[in-house]
Amino acid sequence: MIVRKSHREIELMREAGKIVAGALNLAKEVALRDVTTEHINTEIERYIINKGGIPVFKGYRGFPKSICTSINEEVVHGIPSQRRLREGDILSVDVGVKYKKYVADAALTIPIGKISEDAKNLLEVCEKSLYLAINVLKAYEKLSLISRTIQDYVEKNNYSIIRNYTGHGIGRCMHEDPQVPNFVSKSLLEADEILMPGVTIAIEPMICMGKCDTDVLNNKWTVVTRDRRLSAHFEHTIVVTENGAEILTL
Repeated sequence: MIVRKSHREIELMREAGKIVAGALNLAKEVALRDVTTEHINTEIERYIINKGGIPVFKGYRGFPKSICTSINEEVVHGIPSQRRLREGDILSVDVGVKYKKYVADAALTIPIGKISEDAKNLLEVCEKSLYLAINVLKAYEKLSLISRTIQDYVEKNNYSIIRNYTGHGIGRCMHEDPQVPNFVSKSLLEADEILMPGVTIAIEPMICMGKCDTDVLNNKWTVVTRDRRLSAHFEHTIVVTENGAEILTL
């Protein structure tokens, strides 16, 4: 069931979103060559707690850390560790924060030092697909408009869309209805939701250079591209309004 949020609930999600945005800005500052992803996790966890938030990923379904750090061919759910970043890596950082019982969630992919032109283009296309979807959205539009907008732009640029993982509703829980796919499928069109004012969702395109097939590593969390080609991930939490979609994680 899709739950529309009240003005009060949206304001609490906005506060959570501000903490998420600050955490991602911090990630861009500390994600440098030779830094470990564990160090980034520690710094962001401290930041979230100091701002009055709770790092909602920690302990979620057993996840051991406060953020997800996914490097290169890792799509999502990478676990921070003693692995050091290298020049030319791309690092996806995903952050979720609970503030006064309400959650916001966002992600970005960070270039480490100088990256290849291919990697740079992958990041640009992924991020632009997110903003294109946000910009076309408003109340009473169908959910599939998000999916179609992302898919059309990504595939026009000759990249693949990860299909095993999607965006999602968000609010009192990190994952609520509806699912928000980044591609159009028959099942989506058969149950296409009309997005009403006050609906809050996390839109998160995940794209890759090669084929869309994925595997999960032995740690039972980290998702990688099966062909081990690069992947990128960008995400914002938004609220649907009469006039458009407002980003809560800026």
